[in-house]
Amino acid sequence: MIGYLLGGLVVLVVAGIYLYVTYYNRIRVLENRIEEAWAQIDVQLQKRFDLVPNLVETVKGYASHEKEIFDNIAKARAGMVSGSRQDRVTADNMLTQAMGRLFAIAEAYPDLKAQENFKLLQEQLEGIENKIAYARQFYNDTVLDFNNLVTTIPGLWFAGGRGKSEFLEIPDEARDVPRVKF
Repeated sequence: MIGYLLGGLVVLVVAGIYLYVTYYNRIRVLENRIEEAWAQIDVQLQKRFDLVPNLVETVKGYASHEKEIFDNIAKARAGMVSGSRQDRVTADNMLTQAMGRLFAIAEAYPDLKAQENFKLLQEQLEGIENKIAYARQFYNDTVLDFNNLVTTIPGLWFAGGRGKSEFLEIPDEARDVPRVKF
């Protein structure tokens, strides 16, 4: 009788250790994926960051009187260089708005729209924007998996006090449609 109890206890302990190791490792993998997903967003933001000056210079030749937009783009680019993750996301949203206004201005200049350099830069930027959107989606999907794991049972028992991660969200002010005045 004692042998069965001892055997049952050993099975429970081994099962408990197995569960702990499995959930601990799963939590760590998701934490690492969140960091990797942010790094991918950062890479794409850097690519866009590097492309923007060429685009601005191309448009400046045609619309040099639009100083405010060029200043806004410069400010947003400066904000993306340093700061917290949220600061960089905010600067990225400012840049997105400013770029929307820049392209709206470009619509008013048919010669600019027809220029090969502008077309190429616009295509490159569109590709980068698509990659940023995908990277953000992957990041938020990974955060969702992590948050589900650490807030539900049995993952909650093995989370070791880890809290939920934050999703990347677009602030309300970045949702405004750019307005261009001529």
